[in-house]
Amino acid sequence: MKTFMLGWEFPPFISGGLGTACYGLTKAMDRLGIEVIFVLPKVHASHSAGNVKIIGSPGAVGGMPSAGFKNIKFRTIVSQLSPYLDAESYHYNKMRLSREHSQKKSAGLKHSGDIDNYGRNIFDEVHNYADKAVEIAQTEEFDIIHAHDWMTYPAAIAVSQASGRPFVVHVHSTEFDRSGENINQTVYDIERQGMHAAAKVITVSNYTKSLIVRHYGLAPEKIEVVHNAVEPDDDNSSSAFNGNKTGKIVLFLGRITMQKGPEYFVAAAKKVLDVIQDVKFVMVGDGDMMRRTIELAAQLGIGHKVLFAGFLRGDDVKKAYQMADLYVMPSVSEPFGISSLEAMSRNVPVLISKQSGVAETVVHALKVDFWDVNEMANKIVAVLKRPPLHATLCRNGFSEAHKFRWEDSAIKVRKVYEDTLAFCSAT
Repeated sequence: MKTFMLGWEFPPFISGGLGTACYGLTKAMDRLGIEVIFVLPKVHASHSAGNVKIIGSPGAVGGMPSAGFKNIKFRTIVSQLSPYLDAESYHYNKMRLSREHSQKKSAGLKHSGDIDNYGRNIFDEVHNYADKAVEIAQTEEFDIIHAHDWMTYPAAIAVSQASGRPFVVHVHSTEFDRSGENINQTVYDIERQGMHAAAKVITVSNYTKSLIVRHYGLAPEKIEVVHNAVEPDDDNSSSAFNGNKTGKIVLFLGRITMQKGPEYFVAAAKKVLDVIQDVKFVMVGDGDMMRRTIELAAQLGIGHKVLFAGFLRGDDVKKAYQMADLYVMPSVSEPFGISSLEAMSRNVPVLISKQSGVAETVVHALKVDFWDVNEMANKIVAVLKRPPLHATLCRNGFSEAHKFRWEDSAIKVRKVYEDTLAFCSAT
């Protein structure tokens, strides 16, 4: 069985759970012997991430599997799509690159032609990706198409129409998760069209399945739930972080956006600091709410206690977990929440919002409604002041997290493929 997989985020360039999930799932599929042609924007090409090197070029015939994979081949598309890009940031990137292009040209310096690869807007870029995906598909043989999140849905539809092969969409996040009720109608329309055109829809949780049934009008029987997992961590390499710390540390790790609930984390921090002084709240990540969150901490008089580390990768993320006494994920709407499993797998107790997919799968984690900052603060205080509770959550959470294996997720995805192909061949 061979799948034509469409994505837009993969290590070493990841900024959220989608890249982590694609990497874990792809590695497991490789071990199971499932052949994958993984199509990605060229912005990810020619970089190394451990034993992974993304290679290939649009229009090239054949190609070679990346180092470390036996059954995975990567193909790339010249495209400016990147993780968690929206219309505003796309326009900003285009204008910035255009200015740099003009400045270098005026100075007689060598300049990149990348500006020519930008469409008028992000939606042009999505459809450009779809056109190029069809070109690549015409040089490949495959049985089924697998598309990750909305940017790849038009490509999946186009490749399916051109090849006659069925496709499944894998929903890691929806426009309602990212934007609440203030959705971008065009993004929603693309999501809805993709979900309805797909033979099957895979979601990362029952939480997301319910949201899709409610907001996108899909029949529940069309949706299969495949929970995410966590990669075993046996790398104890050093980091830029200083491991010597004083006092307690409460960690937030994620994009600092409306979806992740940073303002609730800061509000709870204020209440905790009214009870415990010797604690710092570290926020790892970046996003459009960064400035607002910094200002909120200052307004509450706790700016010196809330530390902003910015976006981190690799060993620095591991060291952040190692320094943490508690990990808090106060997401407003979280399809899954791999970061909480990562924390648990590193012996860090976790407090997660009930509005998350991972909340339906784990027992040994504290849970709270994202908006209930009083209860959030109470549970943070309890973990920091009660060593037996801290130790119990660490021990049981560690054991529970390691039950989430990517091989199990890959087996479920393979079953979705098999059922889809069997149904399509019978009709």
